Amino acid sequence: MLQKKLGGNHSLSYFITGKGNQSIILIHGFGEDSRIWKYQVDYLQNDYRLFIPDLPGTGQSAIGTGELSMESMAAMIKQMMDAEKIDQCIMLGHSMGGYVTLAFAELYPEHLTAFGLIHSTAYADSEEKKAARQKSISFIKEHSAAEFMKTTIPNLFSQRFTKEHKDQVDELIAQGNQFTSEALIAYYTAMINRPNRSHVLQNTTVPVLFFIGEEDKAVSPADALAQTALPTVSMAKLIPGIAHMGMLEATTELNLTIGEFCTTVNDLTTVTTTTT
Repeated sequence: MLQKKLGGNHSLSYFITGKGNQSIILIHGFGEDSRIWKYQVDYLQNDYRLFIPDLPGTGQSAIGTGELSMESMAAMIKQMMDAEKIDQCIMLGHSMGGYVTLAFAELYPEHLTAFGLIHSTAYADSEEKKAARQKSISFIKEHSAAEFMKTTIPNLFSQRFTKEHKDQVDELIAQGNQFTSEALIAYYTAMINRPNRSHVLQNTTVPVLFFIGEEDKAVSPADALAQTALPTVSMAKLIPGIAHMGMLEATTELNLTIGEFCTTVNDLTTVTTTTT
């Protein structure tokens, strides 16, 4: 796996692997890094060219001066695509990565053949959600980023998974030690400030994937399901018994879903090209 890095105010480190004519960009969520996609990378790399960034403030990607936003992170992804001469891609984002994906879809729609929201939503934060994020910011300031990750990460999984796969939960907590308080607060602030992007789903002309956990407490399954009706073409999978971390909780289901979605997108692209 090749690692590269883009400079600038906010830097972006990213990994490249796989082979094939179709490019897929996998964007991690809050409190994660590119490693969260390891099982999906293993599954997809024989058929697709994969680009897996660490968002600014994660891994070797530094936060610079100025506000971090979904739009600024989407712009960094666009810079990566330009550097790698990627004209179009399928973009999949988990949680906060889905918010970045939606910002990208609004700013650069012509560069997407499809996109997917993995445990994510186009809705803006409710006032209740904003208040909860502000409480989290206060906790981080008072106790530290590491202590916050330790208390928060287990809540992203179903109780069954936390009990049966404690080693994987602990591994994610350990990986969370890389984050500074500055980075986590910047992410929370960006999430609080992001707008409702339901109109992006309504207006898009490309297929959209929704992967939903029935026990997800971070993204309402009911809200996610309601959004599946907005795009002209969408594919939705609601998985029982999992919460917010399908990459680990439902590896096989997510892999197969992404594979099916990408195959469908390629088939639709072929039909459109043939008939125009």
